[in-house]
Amino acid sequence: MARQRSQSVTLTDVARRAGVSIATASKALNARDEVAPETRRRVLAAADELSFQPNVLARGLISGRTRTIGLLTDELAGRFSIPILLGVENALGSEQMSVLLCDARGDAIRRRHYIRTLLARQVDGFIILGDSNDVRPSLTGDIPVPVVYVYGESDDPDDLSLLADDADGARLATEHLVSLGRRNIAHITGPETYRAARDRVASLRKVLDGAGLSLVGGEPLYGEWSQRWGRHAARMLLSSYPEIDAIFCGNDQIATGVANTLRDLGRRIPDDVSIVGYDNWHEFASDCQPPLTTVDLNLQQLGETAVKHLFAALDGQPTSGVIRQPCRLVVRDSTGPA
Repeated sequence: MARQRSQSVTLTDVARRAGVSIATASKALNARDEVAPETRRRVLAAADELSFQPNVLARGLISGRTRTIGLLTDELAGRFSIPILLGVENALGSEQMSVLLCDARGDAIRRRHYIRTLLARQVDGFIILGDSNDVRPSLTGDIPVPVVYVYGESDDPDDLSLLADDADGARLATEHLVSLGRRNIAHITGPETYRAARDRVASLRKVLDGAGLSLVGGEPLYGEWSQRWGRHAARMLLSSYPEIDAIFCGNDQIATGVANTLRDLGRRIPDDVSIVGYDNWHEFASDCQPPLTTVDLNLQQLGETAVKHLFAALDGQPTSGVIRQPCRLVVRDSTGPA
């Protein structure tokens, strides 16, 4: 049987096809608990046969919701924004909800403007996306709907902030190197002003202390999140500490620069020196020679988790505090098999 055009199909048609009342059909389509499973199945089958598309505007007027979420970011072009955004969009799409995206580009005036604009569009909730795991001022006081902060911690403990667990990622990286028998481990990372960099150093030291080891040179080398810094820092380290047999890097760009210098100096990877990166940035981790062992922050999952908590808040079950999502280690050729 050919499907009817959705424009001509109403909820009454679906109810008639399923042999139920209009009220029951509405409850079934909105996943209300008071509908029996067999009845819901029959209503959904009827809606599918008729190609029924519910009127989103009408549903919004009835429920008081627009089924739209506002996502406010400070750095859409940044390394971390897009994977998180994809996770948000995937989770919302499966619930037939939409996202309105605004990029404040780090500008406070632009940020306030976008908050007013999104509220005028009557979004059901906000996801505030940071450009680092660092603490940021809370915006919740200006937003009368539920808010979840992602990859940036609100300074208000009553807010909910979802972060990548940098300490856990550094633990995975360091334990992997120690398990390979590496005993002279150095660390090259980005600016010390980043909390993520400091948290990773603290975790690195804890694992080394537990193994009876010390960080080569006593201190990490803080610098830039760049290949150039990785090349420069690796040359400095190896000239002073030729016994180095492993380098844990603060990101994959630094690790790629380190790998370049090691090859220039005739050091074999991973035979002479093992390298671990951070972020699992495909453009660097996979294309590096050899491909990098690295820590994946599971950013897409972070976005999906944000939506889950936002839905809970919309249902009257908000969460507060800080939730740190575990990372995972992706083992490739730069460390060799464990």
